Order: sequence, then structure tokens, then C-alpha cells
Amino acid sequence: MEEYECTYEYGSAAPSHTASYLWPPIFTVLDREIPDRASVFDLGCGNGAFASEAETRGYDVTGVDPSEEGIQQARSAHPELNVHVGSAYDDLRVKYGTFEAVVSLEVIEHVYSPRKYAACVYSLLEGGGIALISTPYHGYWKNLALAITGKMDEHFTALSTHGHIKFWSRDTLGQLLDETGFENIRFRRVGRIPPLAKSMIAIAEKPDS
Repeated sequence: MEEYECTYEYGSAAPSHTASYLWPPIFTVLDREIPDRASVFDLGCGNGAFASEAETRGYDVTGVDPSEEGIQQARSAHPELNVHVGSAYDDLRVKYGTFEAVVSLEVIEHVYSPRKYAACVYSLLEGGGIALISTPYHGYWKNLALAITGKMDEHFTALSTHGHIKFWSRDTLGQLLDETGFENIRFRRVGRIPPLAKSMIAIAEKPDS
């Protein structure tokens, strides 16, 4: 069996609902960390919506996604995008080189082998580069609110094809990134008030060799 097999479908190349609360802080960090608007790798670029927005802001973006339909949507809506079918299980560094930043939005919760995913992110970065990884937030008050309101099943997407299979906390995601070799790992919770945040963004740096 393949480690990662995806037939995730995209109805259009429009941004998903997560764009409203993920994109502003992501671009704030990118603008601060790589103000020269240089190279960004979008790991799990989906339908290309984020990659397209980043290109309009002046970034040089390369992206991959295992969904052939997502890549088709991206190329149809944004022919100028440099996006391809691929995943974190491929040797992406050999094929595409290294980048000043890697952005991976709402991807890691779908990944079967998180250590291979994290190693791929690390390998794609130049020394001193920055990774921005978002995933749905889980914490005591958020989980309690989901349980009390009867929304736990909806949140966990158990019946969704290629839905969420990993549920990350700050501690577990921080441990993964630390094990991989990242430094200066910090988190930002986004969407709603922090205890009930929709997602969290991990910001981590690759040591400057």
C-alpha cells in the first residue's frame, strides 16, 4: 500500500474558509522574515489559492500537492503558477532545490508519517529559513467546548475521505519540530479567542549552517 494516496477533490480554485484567519498572520510573518519577497515552497498547495495570492504579493512560489484534481484546478485558474503533483514522501529537495520559507497550511493533520513530513520540510529550507505549518488547534478548553456542544464528531471528520487522521497539540507538534532539528519554535493561535482557536500556526527556523 502506498504511504500516501490522495484523490481529494476540489470544486474550484477559490480559497477555502480557512483563508480569512490563516493568510493574514502567515503573510505578516513572511513579510517580516523574508522582506525581499524571495522563494517560498507551498507544501500541500491544494488548488493553488494561497500560492496564487503569494505570487501576487511578489513571492516566487513553487508548490506540490498529491491531489491531481487540485493541481488541475490551480493550473486552470492560474496558468502562471509553478505547481506540480507531489507529496512530502517524495525527494522534493532533489527536484526543486531549497527555499527561504516553506508554508504548509492544514496539511499535517492528513499525514500518515509525520516524521517524514517534517524531514521533508526541513530539507526544503535553506539554512536560516523559516517553516510555517498550520493545523487545527486542540487544547483542553477547545476540546471541552466541542464535547459539550456535541460537535466533536463533526470536528474530527471521521467520515470524510482523506480527512484528519492526526490531532496535534502545541506539545506534540513542538516535539516533532524539535526532533527534526528546528530552532526557535513558537506558536500563534488564530480564529476565535486563543482558548477556542480554530487553528494554530507553528513558526520554526532551520539553523543557519
